[in-house]
Amino acid sequence: MNSPEAIKVIDDNIKARRSIRAFLPQAVDKQILLDLLNVAARAPSGTNTQPWQVYILTGAKKQAISDDIIRIFNDPEALKEQTEEYNYYPSTWVDPYLARRRKVGFDLYGLLGIGKGDKDKMQAQNIRNYTFFDAPVGVFFVIDRVMQQGSWLDYGMFIQSVMLAAKARGLDTCPQAAFTQFHRVVSQHLGLKPEQQLVCGMSLGYADMSKVENTLVTEREPAENFTHFME
Repeated sequence: MNSPEAIKVIDDNIKARRSIRAFLPQAVDKQILLDLLNVAARAPSGTNTQPWQVYILTGAKKQAISDDIIRIFNDPEALKEQTEEYNYYPSTWVDPYLARRRKVGFDLYGLLGIGKGDKDKMQAQNIRNYTFFDAPVGVFFVIDRVMQQGSWLDYGMFIQSVMLAAKARGLDTCPQAAFTQFHRVVSQHLGLKPEQQLVCGMSLGYADMSKVENTLVTEREPAENFTHFME
């Protein structure tokens, strides 16, 4: 597996993964989903705890959760009651993280022709999160509350493995923390128990490469800028 050809295949797959924001309606076979999840389940976890629990929604189930979230999103009073259960982002933004966040927003909105003050178009694009960007498959990742910070680190490795295994099969994904604001709605639809907690959602399917938003390629800092060699 350490041949130049094998290295290139793996490297190319990692570099090809992107957050896709427009999908084709083409269905994804259930066995393909199970296959890629079985591959992703080889992700490491502390003492092999494997803290991941995965819920896959398609068809009417997926549509129902989209409808409920969008209804609340469009109701200012109801929206006020929707709070995130955990802090995904910092409470105070500082550079370089703020600059990176702003750039990806400007780049995406620029491709979509959304101006800085065009709140209606911004809201319409935001709502697309909750339609899973028209993907045929919606995925929710859930963890037991008893698990601690280390298990959340393990979960990140699992989710990355899901995305790479999907990409290897010609599928694309968009991991979405946007759903955490509506964790109560998600929990109700999934029938989660009080001891279960939503980690994030994900859109999964076949990318619609005719859509301009899918041409976005985000920048990455070179390793030389964030790596410290010490001898």
